Amino acid sequence: MTFEPRRGYQGTTLVDILDRILDKGLVVAGDVRVSLANVELLTIRIRLLVCSIDKAEQIGLNWWRYDRYLVAQEEAETTIARLEHRIRTLEGQLAAQMTPTTERPVPPVPPTS
Repeated sequence: MTFEPRRGYQGTTLVDILDRILDKGLVVAGDVRVSLANVELLTIRIRLLVCSIDKAEQIGLNWWRYDRYLVAQEEAETTIARLEHRIRTLEGQLAAQMTPTTERPVPPVPPTS
């Protein structure tokens, strides 16, 4: 006896499901609360995001780039120094824009009769 798959049936494989989840992302959120006699003893908030690294960076999640346990120390120090330099540059530009270049007296408002 041989098994022939039905024609027209298009199955979804685990690879297809994972590809879709990693491409679009999946968020799981929940709260666990333990109470005794209407007194809350413990609250656990669970937030889980499952997506690809590309998708995570696209939505602004890239904490692993700066985690000292995941990144080589030299690379982290270089990144921190570069960011500190950029902040000083931006602060200098902002301070230059905030200071008035020339002080002009404000003309008096003529009285209305």
